[in-house]
Amino acid sequence: MADYIHVPAGAPAVPKLDVTVDEHDFRAGAQKLIKELRPHWKETDVKMKLFTDGITNKLIGCYVGEVMEDVVLVRIYGNKTELFVDRENEVKSFRVLHANKCAPHLYCTFNNGLCYEFMQGTALDPEHIRCPEMFRLIARQMAKYHTIHAHNGWVPKSNLWLKMGKYFSLVPTEFEDKTVNLRFKRDIPSPTQLKEEMAWMQNSLSDLGSPVVLCHNDLLCKNIIFNEKEGPAGESGSPVGQLLTPGKVKFIDYEYTGYNHQAYDIGNHFNEFAGINDVDYSCYPDKSLQMEWLRAYLEAYKEYKTHSSEVSDKEVEVLYVQVNRFALASHFFWGLWALIQAKYSTIEFDFLGYAILRFYQYFKMKPEVMALNFPL
Repeated sequence: MADYIHVPAGAPAVPKLDVTVDEHDFRAGAQKLIKELRPHWKETDVKMKLFTDGITNKLIGCYVGEVMEDVVLVRIYGNKTELFVDRENEVKSFRVLHANKCAPHLYCTFNNGLCYEFMQGTALDPEHIRCPEMFRLIARQMAKYHTIHAHNGWVPKSNLWLKMGKYFSLVPTEFEDKTVNLRFKRDIPSPTQLKEEMAWMQNSLSDLGSPVVLCHNDLLCKNIIFNEKEGPAGESGSPVGQLLTPGKVKFIDYEYTGYNHQAYDIGNHFNEFAGINDVDYSCYPDKSLQMEWLRAYLEAYKEYKTHSSEVSDKEVEVLYVQVNRFALASHFFWGLWALIQAKYSTIEFDFLGYAILRFYQYFKMKPEVMALNFPL
């Protein structure tokens, strides 16, 4: 979702290697990449670990030795993901974030993927991100993203609605499997209804006054890495699962990174409190948790922008309304995304069921969040 991403001068170039990695038999292709990136590694010593959390791409960690220290991550793009992911924009976003110390080193791209530095730490679960010590770290890191400046004073624009329109055009009209098709026709809103809702959202949300900033746009739990060994002035944090003291969080996976409304990025993250594999929207943060989160975010956002962290109650209330309304757009966006994945993805996941859940929650939330009032 980027109208324009400018890579700063001096950012290291990213080589493109003419290698294609077979997602079903990845070892040979991955070895070719490692030979280029780590020529001093002995081929027979290279170990490979398949990470299984992702539902868009396949991710393999390559390393030598008994401990995963210097790890090269090889990400193989999912089948047909080029239809809805701008891979050139992803690489630019990666480089911009790395230049601002918000992303690991991108080693190279290859014909159907990219290789990058492994970020040490623990990928979070929904129960972790509810912890106040943790969500303050997350809010602060998001604020850091949102204050990365556009190039030469250029005023960025969100293309959320254009992107959503593109996704809508890619949504399948039917499935070959009769059982799947019956479920699709029964439980997914009609194309006419989907189109009407998109027009309504564009009209209703565009005028909420939410600034357009550089957003991650996909801040689910597994895209947040907590490193307990890194913290202010070298302090260590407590391990995940215990009460957390300040460590450091970093965000990974920048496929959807780009300029978008501030409130969308936050609302999208709040939706992810429900998880992905066992989705439970009763875990969506209540108002008291949101108000704490939003105040922490605004304090950091102002500090990064103006070096002042004074935040009024009214500013928090305004952001609360904006965020919960933009959470609707997040449900709709990922509902459309899941329908496309249901058609093309080779990953074992019930994408159609996920789409049904997202659209159901959209219609459930709509009257509740539209009844929210801005403070006078």
